[in-house]
Amino acid sequence: MGLWDELTGQSDAIAVVEAAATGDSASMTHSWLITGPPGSGRSNLAFAFAAALLSRSPEDQDAVRAQVAARSHPDLAVLSTDRVIIAIEEVRKLVSASQFSPSVGRFRVVVIEDADRMTERTSNVLLKALEEPPPRTVWILCAPSEADLIPTIRSRVRTVQLRIPAVEDVAQLIHARDGVDLATATRAAREAQSHIGMAHRLATNAEARERRATTIRTALGIRTVNGAVLAAASLLQVATDDAKAITLERDAQEREGALRSLGVEPGGTIPPALRAQLKNLEEDQKRRATRSLRDGIDRILVDLLSLYRDILLLQLGVETELINLAIADQLSAAARQVGPSETLATMDAIATARHRIAGNVTPALALEAMLVSAVRR
Repeated sequence: MGLWDELTGQSDAIAVVEAAATGDSASMTHSWLITGPPGSGRSNLAFAFAAALLSRSPEDQDAVRAQVAARSHPDLAVLSTDRVIIAIEEVRKLVSASQFSPSVGRFRVVVIEDADRMTERTSNVLLKALEEPPPRTVWILCAPSEADLIPTIRSRVRTVQLRIPAVEDVAQLIHARDGVDLATATRAAREAQSHIGMAHRLATNAEARERRATTIRTALGIRTVNGAVLAAASLLQVATDDAKAITLERDAQEREGALRSLGVEPGGTIPPALRAQLKNLEEDQKRRATRSLRDGIDRILVDLLSLYRDILLLQLGVETELINLAIADQLSAAARQVGPSETLATMDAIATARHRIAGNVTPALALEAMLVSAVRR
């Protein structure tokens, strides 16, 4: 598999970074920002670019790609957080590491995923490193958009923008990479709205498909204010179950690995001197669970937006393919119950709920307000 094979529908972006990696001095710069909607492949492009920069010749690309995938290359530093925000100390450590010269590769490459999760104070720590970078250090930041970073950082990076890949391209990728039949892959890609990671989950995980179907059924079944309140609780439970499904197995593996590295046998007693290290791990896992729950709630709200988007298109008579094509009959029935203005108001309520939850409003209250507002309209 080549460096760029998992990047579907991004030929323009690939051409830019590939030219820089192959020695085009006019294209190369010390700091990059890769932007694009969730699921477009920002991280995939960042690490493919990193592997290209770290390879000394075409012959060692496979070995370098494997090291980058394992995050074990000596000239690669990565900051990827499972928390709601990136801590300032994490960036300070990364800045210190960026000062070293490369040991085996042409460059030292530093990748920050989710750079939009830096506060302004943390961003200013990074800014100093971008203003005076070592000669052979390359920074690669990933964020949904340029607007998610402070202006002074935006002025010091070269932006490469990814676009939303076509449903057919995502389906072909999942079909070829994961061995999923093309019909299932196409439905997953369409319902995930070309989000590659989510399409993979829907195509390969029956429980994920059922949780999404439950979300849609719950929304279509709301008739009263009391029903809206109950639906909010149901959707929150769906998001919680989804978050647990993502984090539970990983948490267990991390704990098992930590115990093994500390020399504690499975089921053995943890010495008091080692408990603090495990407590730190548990705190990190709790923070990750918080972020995973927020992400799960946001996925539900995106699915609801797709539902009402389909209903609105049917009401307006727009000839285009539905996202939720598998339930077209139910969508047609729902479209006849209210008018386009009511559907638009519901979509506005969903957007407001997303904004409130991002602002730390209790998710249950935000979901209740959204669904009750929709019913009243």
